[in-house]
Parts: sequence; C-alpha cells; structure tokens
Amino acid sequence: MTLYADLHTHSTVSDGQYTPAQLVRLAKAEGIALLALTDHDAADGAGEALEAGKAVGLRVLPGVELGAREYRNLHILGYGYSLGPSPLADLCGQMRQGREERKYRIIDFLREKGVDISLAEVEELAGEGSIGRPHFAQVMVRRGYVQTNREAFDRYLDTEEYQRIERFKADARTCAEAIKASGGRVSLAHPYQVGLPDGKLAELVRRLADWGLDAIECYYPRHTPAQTAFYLELARRYGLHVTGGSDFHGERVKPDIPLTGWELETDWLLG
Repeated sequence: MTLYADLHTHSTVSDGQYTPAQLVRLAKAEGIALLALTDHDAADGAGEALEAGKAVGLRVLPGVELGAREYRNLHILGYGYSLGPSPLADLCGQMRQGREERKYRIIDFLREKGVDISLAEVEELAGEGSIGRPHFAQVMVRRGYVQTNREAFDRYLDTEEYQRIERFKADARTCAEAIKASGGRVSLAHPYQVGLPDGKLAELVRRLADWGLDAIECYYPRHTPAQTAFYLELARRYGLHVTGGSDFHGERVKPDIPLTGWELETDWLLG
C-alpha cells in the first residue's frame, strides 16, 4: 500500500511546538495520510496522537527518535512498537533522565560563554516535555544572544566543545535491538547528518542492517538529489525499505521545515 506519509515529526513531548493532537490536526489539513510521531527519546505522546488520529480520520504510527552514541548526529527511528512496558520504554527512561541531568550542565556551559539565561525560563518553555537543545536556543533568541535558533546551534549547542557535556546515549545496536524487542521497526534518520563519507556510511548501514535495521530515511528536506540517490542505492544494496520524513518541529523551532509527505510503500510498516 502506497500512502502519502510523513514519518518523522516532533511534538511538545520533546522539543516540538505543537501538542501531539495539534500535530495530528495539522497533518490532516496538509493532506497527509500516515503520520509518525517520533519524539526524541520519548513515546509518551503516542496515545494522544492515536486518539486524535481516530477523531480526524488520519492513520497515526507510534514512533520515536533515539540518539546513538557512536556519532554526534547518528539518530535511530523506531516505528510501530508496542505501547506500555517494554525494553524501548526502559531505554527511553534512561535517556530522558540523561536529558534532565544535562540541562544543568548546558546552563553552566552557556554561562562560561557569556550567555546568561535562566533555566526556569527554559523549563517553562519546555512545559511537561523533555528539555532539549532547541528550548535553550529559543530562549537565547528571546534574550538577544543570537538572531536565530540555527545560530545558537552553530555557535554554541552543536560545537566540538559542547560535546564534553553531552548526555547519556546508548550505542546504535542497543537502540535498534530495544525497538525490535518491543515489536517495532527500525530506520536510519537523515543519513547526511552523520557526517561520514559515502564508503564509511555504507559500512555503517551494513552493520546496522546486521543489528536489525529495516529502512533508511532516504527522503528528507535537506538531502540533495545526489544524497537521496545514494541513500536509495544503499537501501537497494542492503535490502532495506525506504522512509521519508520532514523532521517537523513547528515554525517557531525550525521555521524552514514544514510538514511534508512523500508517496511511500507502507505495507512493511502497517502489516
């Protein structure tokens, strides 16, 4: 079955702008037929999103995005896992605890750099969601230290020096196996962000396939045509499915990334 799908989105449960229910309604208005909610290290919004999907007639897939330790931007997407207690739920709990501990180190790090913002303001902005770097970036913009969220990342929150305060992450194999053990399917998110040359990326994909990788996110707003073609070739080479996602966070967080659907084969996800 081919569906117009966006399989990579974020809500207020992590660092997105909209609640899971609001996100579902936005996706419905955009004509998307299948939406995956893939909050960072959290599945807490799945129930709300599923209920909202039923109410508006949109198919919703529980998802998650896990950061793996091997590379700074190696992210593993999980889809269709069982809700409730599971190895994935346990791993998400560990990762979210790491985020809670990290917020104090980020505040100290920014103050070392002359950026004096209030943790209370960051927490208020995050609400009940897990505090992520975009929350710090938004407060930095609000207080005039940077002009945009992107500038906050480029100058402070995604630098080599920042890595000394990074949070707990599991390795990629643990992430993939936790998703699989919880009844889910596994995809590699935005491969270009890993920052590897083609040969090394191909070797990483081969290893991930050995650990249970089901798919590659070949379609992504910031992939060039050449990158998309290479990722499609990797999917063919290793017998993997193809996914696509916008990485939508909301216009306040990522103003240049709207909800976007791609025509995707989804039987392997929904069967």
